[in-house]
Amino acid sequence: MKINQGLKLLSAILIGIVFLSTILAIDFALFLRRPIAPPQPTEIEIASGSSFNSVAHLLATKKIISRPLYFKLLARHQQVHGAIQAGRYLFEQTARPAEVLTRLVAGDVIRHTLTIPEGLTLKQIADRVEEQGFGSADRFMDLARESRFLKMIDAEISSLEGYLFPETYLLDKNIGEQRLLRAMITEFNKRAQPEWRAAAAERGLSLHQWVTLASIIEKETALTEEMPLISGVFYNRLERGMRLQTDPTVIYGIENFDGNLTRTHLRTPTPYNTYTNSGLPPGPICNPGADALHAAAYPASTKYLYFVSRGDGSHVFSRTLKEHNQAVRRYQLNRP
Repeated sequence: MKINQGLKLLSAILIGIVFLSTILAIDFALFLRRPIAPPQPTEIEIASGSSFNSVAHLLATKKIISRPLYFKLLARHQQVHGAIQAGRYLFEQTARPAEVLTRLVAGDVIRHTLTIPEGLTLKQIADRVEEQGFGSADRFMDLARESRFLKMIDAEISSLEGYLFPETYLLDKNIGEQRLLRAMITEFNKRAQPEWRAAAAERGLSLHQWVTLASIIEKETALTEEMPLISGVFYNRLERGMRLQTDPTVIYGIENFDGNLTRTHLRTPTPYNTYTNSGLPPGPICNPGADALHAAAYPASTKYLYFVSRGDGSHVFSRTLKEHNQAVRRYQLNRP
């Protein structure tokens, strides 16, 4: 009699467990299948090192998911509970829990643009990074001289001046200075094409010399069509042993330049003064773009040795000093 009662009790318990398990399985299946949309576009911040438990509860609080426990079970089933990425996320579209989890694992964070125009110096880039909230300018500058980053460039260099590629980057605001530097160096290595490097090498330039020349071309003109001509002028002067005599290099070598380039500046020796020194300066004077890099590898075939600004962004090119002086009188001194 007691055995039968015990069996009945055990049977009832098993039936209850099966029933409860079935209900939970159905509920879990509905959780997985039922998409949810937050009541309004919602941003959440997942800090680095956050536990998955805290993330699940944050999502539930913001009404992005409905059941934090089920969400944790889903993550454990997919074995990704330790793989979510830190950052700021925007949720505004209807999504199933698995889709939410996929975004967290992929690091589908809010991206912000950081535009680096051609011709900025390392210091100007660092300042822009800080102004737009991507990191500290001082930290960026310090890292740009560390050997672990310099080794990413196949050249003997002392800083990353010249090797941070001008581009519009889509970034997480929390990217940090280290990852940002790596992204910009990687972009340089990708965009500084092997055939361009080979063409510059055939003309006797090392990688560092090529980038240095490209940086001078970048600062001399904003007109893409003029860059090969200016490159040709510089190659001609180098081949003849003439000094480059380019103002942007002088300006780069002046500490706290106030915008007024004087004759005294042109006569004062610095490592970057190409009026007093022969050859290329010791390194780039800005970060050149693709057009300047291409022009430095493929100069125009020309006999020009001089150029002077017209004052409208374009230049007059001359073969002789006499022609050049006439152009200077006309366009710089306003004399016939």
